[in-house]
Amino acid sequence: TALLLGPGNGVGAETEAAVLAALATGKACLLDADALSSFAGRPERLAAARRGPLVITPHEGEFARLLPEVAGTRIERAAAAARLLGCVVVLKGCDTVIAASDGRIAINDSGPPSLAVAGAGDVLSGIVAGLLAQEMEAFMAAAAGVWLHGRCARQRSAGLTADDLADELARLLPALRAGERRSLKAGGKVH
Repeated sequence: TALLLGPGNGVGAETEAAVLAALATGKACLLDADALSSFAGRPERLAAARRGPLVITPHEGEFARLLPEVAGTRIERAAAAARLLGCVVVLKGCDTVIAASDGRIAINDSGPPSLAVAGAGDVLSGIVAGLLAQEMEAFMAAAAGVWLHGRCARQRSAGLTADDLADELARLLPALRAGERRSLKAGGKVH
């Protein structure tokens, strides 16, 4: 139900072809890392090939390679990219900006500096892709995924690794589900 491309794929024609094939399926797709860098300066190729929900998760360097002509503040650039590509953009950073093509914007500053570790972005991509695979709407999947990612990192101290994030997520999700059940039993609403 969802496809994730980019982490560890390598930059080049083979990754570009895989991305175009994935986008043509109409399934929800998440593109990160090498999948974005393979389209450096040619974002229109992604926009033209998209047939279903698309989330991209660039850091500043990947964003600049993909969309070198898009300028402005982080919010303005994420919003412009979302409109241009017809997708959800997760512009990663200490204040991650999530922008949808319909104008919705969210800013998440829950991620601690320890998230600037190798593989952390790959874990974020996996979290969001997992939510997309459960057919969560793309903007909500991106916003929820970014929040979960930051929350997992905050549960750990210095020396955080990407594996720590995955381990923490395995603990966090059951706790959140238990809290949801308690809230529903008490007459609360889940939003």
